[in-house]
This record gives sequence, C-alpha cells and structure tokens, in this order.
Amino acid sequence: MQSGWTLDDINWSAFDPSQVDLRLLRAVKAASLVEYNAATYAGYLKGVFPGDEKAHAAFDQWAREETQHGEALGRWAQMADPTFSLEDAARRFRAGYTPAHFESGKAARGGQFGEMIARCVVESGTSSYYTAMRDASTEPVLCQIAGLIAADEYRHYRLFLDTMHNITEKRPNFLKRLWIAGSRVVEAQDDELAYAFYCANVPEKDQARIPYDRKTHALAYEHAIMRQYQRRHIEKMMGMVSVSVGAHPKGRFAAIGTWAIWTFLSRKAKRYERLVGETHKALNQAA
Repeated sequence: MQSGWTLDDINWSAFDPSQVDLRLLRAVKAASLVEYNAATYAGYLKGVFPGDEKAHAAFDQWAREETQHGEALGRWAQMADPTFSLEDAARRFRAGYTPAHFESGKAARGGQFGEMIARCVVESGTSSYYTAMRDASTEPVLCQIAGLIAADEYRHYRLFLDTMHNITEKRPNFLKRLWIAGSRVVEAQDDELAYAFYCANVPEKDQARIPYDRKTHALAYEHAIMRQYQRRHIEKMMGMVSVSVGAHPKGRFAAIGTWAIWTFLSRKAKRYERLVGETHKALNQAA
C-alpha cells in the first residue's frame, strides 16, 4: 500500500511562526536530511536481495516515500528558518557520509533476515519518533507533517516485517536476533545522525570555524530531541521491536526494554536540562 498523501495535501497556509520551537526546528532539519537520503539506502537494500524484483519495487517505493518525508520536513524548516536550504545541506551530508557497507554492497548484518530485522528496528524508532514530534509540537503544519510521516513509518515497518517473513534463508536463533536488533540501536550513535545535525544546523560558511565533531554534535542532536518523548512513545516502539525479533509485544522483553530506555532517556534529559540551566546562569552572571 502506497502513501496516500502528497506535499499538496499539507495545509502550508496554516504555518504559525510564533509556535516554532527552536530546539525542535534543529531536530527537524537533521531529520529532513536523513529522510531525503533514502534512495542511497534503497540501492544498498536491493543489493542484499539480488534478483528479487518484488522486493526491489517495494524498496524503491519506500525510498520515494522517505524522500517525500525529507521534502516535507525540509520545506517546513525553510519556512521556519529562511536561511536553511534542504538541497545545500543534503549535498554536504551526502558528500561527507557514506557507510562502508554502502560501498561494499554486502549485507552488513549477515544476510537478508538480519537486514530486515534492522530495518524493522529503524522503522519502529522513526514511527515512534514522529509520533512524539507531533505530540510535542504546537505548530499546526509540523503537527500535520509529523502525523502523516508517523503513519507512513508504521506501514514501512509492516513492509519490512512482511518481507522478513517471506525470506527462505535459515533464520537466526532468538539470541542472534536480539543481537542484531541491539547492534542496530547502537549504530544510531554513529555518524549519520550527528553529521546530519551538523550539516543541517552549521552553515557551510561556518565549517572552518565550527568543525564537525561526532561526539559534540551527537550530544547536540540528542539534546534537540530529548524533550519530545513520553513513556507511551517508548512503549509503542518496544512493542514493534519485540514483534520483529519474535517476542510478544506486551511481554517481559518489551517491558524491560521500555523501562531501560525510558530510564536512560529520563536521566539524560535531566542532565541536559541541568547543563543548559548552568550555562544560562553563567551567561546571566557574566552579563
């Protein structure tokens, strides 16, 4: 099933600049680059499924919809910040970020089954992320965009889950599936999101003055998204991840995962708020 919306369906005229949250804007800019880069990932996925024309067609459709997500988010970001250019930022992002497995053409997770588990993990996260973005924003156009994307990401999750169930190769055992899912979560700490945040929020003219640092910009990205999440968003995500590895969506694995992630995020959020508060206090004293 294809996405039932286009950019023309978005009520752009309802945009309210007074409701733009600057921290959320930074996160939207970064997300637009990752989504806009989907065609590159589709090419990699087709290499993992050589000769499977049905899968190839599905991956191409997925990439078109993901690209539309990037276009919608990028257009909103450009309305909120006219200095931002989706095309310019995407050009820089593509030039500086190319995972090794994209170049090798080989499955990074040991085969088709592992790759589909990883995609299910990603789509679980993005569906929950855009739901959280919709719930956190008071700007009406971003609320509409995030809601549409969240629904698409859930369909994409179902697409990869169905593809996984149709694979004929030997399936890894439960512990291996858990390891694949966990390793894909860890990959979220790699350069993709950090570099997307950098390219989206540091203008090209300032690159020499503000060089890219993965740790610094990964923390900046996390700070931008942290306040969006509520516990129900994590519960939804863990239910979807649980199904992808063969566990019950409301079972012990999902419950433990929800508790662990929510505890981790809550502690990080408090730490970030404390650091921001200390910075503001120091600036006020200096003034």
